[in-house]
Order: sequence, then structure tokens, then C-alpha cells
Amino acid sequence: MKILMVCLGNICRSPLAHGILEHLVRQKGLNWEIDSAGTGNWHIGEQPDRRSIAVARKYGLDISGQSCRQFEIADFERFDQILVMDYSNLNDVKALARNEEEHNKISLFLKNTIVPDPYHDDDQFDPVYQMIEKRCKELIEEFASTI
Repeated sequence: MKILMVCLGNICRSPLAHGILEHLVRQKGLNWEIDSAGTGNWHIGEQPDRRSIAVARKYGLDISGQSCRQFEIADFERFDQILVMDYSNLNDVKALARNEEEHNKISLFLKNTIVPDPYHDDDQFDPVYQMIEKRCKELIEEFASTI
């Protein structure tokens, strides 16, 4: 299973989802590939946001080694699932899909709602972490039963 997490800048939400799911997958001994990307290009090559790094560290994870990158067309071929954090990300990634198969790989991370962007509110990083961690645990159960 190869899963890509996508948000706007690849500095807050998707790096957290990447790090949390990667950690949980390792704990379960699953041979899955997890990565993250942003729809925008503002932070290419940078570390995740310092607040994402801090909240991950608070829960025992180190995401500081991640490097932000932009979503690219090749990601459709490389990944089985492309999970986006909000409707804007959903629309941006769907606009790049070239066929139904690629289109079907894209879905909201939280199924029917969004992961709020904590970028403008320091107090939102912990609740966002909790929300993402809960969903990552569900994803393992969902996807492990399909492979």
C-alpha cells in the first residue's frame, strides 16, 4: 500500500499525517510507503512548520527530517491512495487527474469533512494532531483489510 497525504503547503497537516501514519504502520509491521506533498510550491525543500514539528515531538514523533514538496502528476502512478486535507486540496488534485483511475485514487482524509488548517492559530496544532492520529488508526484498519 502506498499512501500520499496532501495539504496546501506541505508544512502543517500533511507532514503530521505522513509522520503519524508512517509511525503506526511501522509499529504494525506493515510494508507500506507513506509520503506527503502540497498543492502549492511555497515551501519546497523546507522542513515542516516548527509547530507541527513541536506537536509531533510532544507525542514522541520526529518529523523534522521531512522535506516539503509539491504534488506532481507522477504521484498518480506512484501511489494507491491520495488523501487530501480539505476541499480546496481535493479540487486542485482532481483537476490534475488525467483519467478515471487517477480520479478514483483521490479522497478526503476525513471522508466527509476537512482537517482544519492550523497555520494561523497556534492553539489548533494539538487538536489537529489528535484528529489526524485518530483517522490514521482507522486507515490502517480500513486499508489492511483490502490488501
